[in-house]
Amino acid sequence: MQYSQAVAPVSGRVIPLDDVNDQVFSSRKMGDGFAIADPTSGEVVSPVDGKVLMTAKTGHAVGVAGGDGLQYLVHLGIDTVELEGKPFDIHVSKGDTVSAGEKIATMDLNAIKEAEKDPTAVVIITNSKKKLSEVIVATGDAQAGDLVAEPVAKREEQDTAKPAAASEERPADLSGFDATAWEIIKGIGGAENVRSVTHCITRVRFSLKDEDRADDSHFEDLDGVIDVVRAGGQYQVVIGPDVEDVYEAVEKQLGNTGEASDTEEKKERPTTAWGWFKYGFSELIGVITGSMIPVIGLLAASGIIKGILSLLLTFDVITEETHTYAIINAMSDAVFFFLPIFVGFTAARRLGADPVIVAIIGGVLTYPSMLEIAESEGENAILGMQLNADFFGLPFHMANYTYSIFPIIVAAWAASVIEPWLKKIIPNIVRMIFVPLFEVVIVSLIILLLLGPIVTFISTGIANIIQGIYDLSPTISGLVIGGFYQGLVIFGLHWAVIPLVAQDIAATGHSYLNAIISATMVAQGGAVLAVFVKTKIDKLKGLSGPAAISAFCGITEPAMYGVNLKYGRVFIMASIGGAAGGLLTGLLNVNMWGFTGSLIGFSSFVNPEGLDSSFWGYLIASGTSIVVAFVLTYLFGFKDSDADPDKAREVKKVRLGNREPAGTK
Repeated sequence: MQYSQAVAPVSGRVIPLDDVNDQVFSSRKMGDGFAIADPTSGEVVSPVDGKVLMTAKTGHAVGVAGGDGLQYLVHLGIDTVELEGKPFDIHVSKGDTVSAGEKIATMDLNAIKEAEKDPTAVVIITNSKKKLSEVIVATGDAQAGDLVAEPVAKREEQDTAKPAAASEERPADLSGFDATAWEIIKGIGGAENVRSVTHCITRVRFSLKDEDRADDSHFEDLDGVIDVVRAGGQYQVVIGPDVEDVYEAVEKQLGNTGEASDTEEKKERPTTAWGWFKYGFSELIGVITGSMIPVIGLLAASGIIKGILSLLLTFDVITEETHTYAIINAMSDAVFFFLPIFVGFTAARRLGADPVIVAIIGGVLTYPSMLEIAESEGENAILGMQLNADFFGLPFHMANYTYSIFPIIVAAWAASVIEPWLKKIIPNIVRMIFVPLFEVVIVSLIILLLLGPIVTFISTGIANIIQGIYDLSPTISGLVIGGFYQGLVIFGLHWAVIPLVAQDIAATGHSYLNAIISATMVAQGGAVLAVFVKTKIDKLKGLSGPAAISAFCGITEPAMYGVNLKYGRVFIMASIGGAAGGLLTGLLNVNMWGFTGSLIGFSSFVNPEGLDSSFWGYLIASGTSIVVAFVLTYLFGFKDSDADPDKAREVKKVRLGNREPAGTK
């Protein structure tokens, strides 16, 4: 592969890295490159055509991703980070497109020298170790914009169609999660094929540049990996309970590849209406997933605490007037009450806005005086919403944003659009103060006055539609949802439903829909438990036992991808069990007051006002789901020959008197 030549970012004397008076740069620990000593001008230009990857808050460095995949870091001066940005002024923002020789920054050479710092400008190619054999540097005097360096590709880089690490053997010193991570990266086409990576409760989710380079067969029988799924614009590697450890190992081995590449190369934009719909839906699911995953565990834990608190009240262990009740209630309710703050932080991180600023905006939405306004009545209404507030005489609907999710996700999106614009127009020297100032004011007003009421109206409407369908026939709704919900999990589409459940619980304190979903979880566990009991294959028994426990704890992916989907009839029997449990859940009007379902979430079915029929209905429906799924799977859904055809063949040979079955060789 032929890489583009780089130009001098400033005018001065071009020197090799060996001559730079800094051990980190001269040792090439950060990568290969070159430097400009004794700059004669403070104007700084881009070394290549590309897009801005990053700008340091202190203004002393700019990262640019070249169109050929190389990543350049322009570092202005040695140890100039200590000057806190005073001699620098950056003229670009992350995501901007720049051309080689285009002005990107200025630096005050006199101020740098007065501070007794070396003004040498260093250009580092941060991914040179992976891509380059050397950088040929033309030393001597040069003007900003002159060609001064030629990156030379490694020999293996000449074959760009070849997946990275395809012919490599795993290093002998890698073991455990590190070995699993290495194999995963190899299977998806190498680190250079990764655009970004995240994880959920059971899966490591990759956004790849080219999904065709990922080899599904590589993951068959790979220790530590249950299955792989291509869905929602992601390549999802199903791990199970060890997902966080594997993700950390993957992230460590990828380094900055995933994050940098996300800016370096955008997804190909669709050209048809259907393409745009799929693209938009994929992006929406990605945002919801990235926003909700970090708080799902908190919601689950809080739901369990709520259930325990209800039991303590039911059996008169404590009363609502005691300080004990107040403390436990705060533990159980805080994550729901302040949900906009937490989701704002995670959504901003997913969308590229400042997480702290968006979390502050979430604080604005949940501020006590805002709640008082939301509880007041207005004289007029629009779309059924009371105009109960005004801003400088402009009337608007002030909703109660505590316990809400979608308005703050929209706020994070608005911040991701406004923040880069503010950074462009606000000088670097005052950016630290005025970007947060204007961003909080602008986004807060946009949400409070316009987008918040609209999103609240839409999300409330969707919730009412779902509730209306359920109210028409709880029994039929339970049957249909119970039979098909886990099908959404296959493609990761359940993330479109989870926020609705969380919002429903946060707003009303309960969720009939979540009660049906709980029945589908225990059904998957019942089916894989039958496999565990029936199989004589040690490896399958070792996989299905933990998977059953995981499903009874509310996480069905290990059961589904490890066993049930792999042996298709098992999943069908589990779905029938889910339909039976869902039918009874609807028939008995089972309600749910917590977020955590399945068997571990039994306390979520305890009514805070006292133990009622929902709890007993939950036990009946869950028991039915397990029994139906277990019995059907044991009798009709699975036999060892499904998992080991060779063993079945040997059995046939014995029955035929050691003769080969017809049609075999």
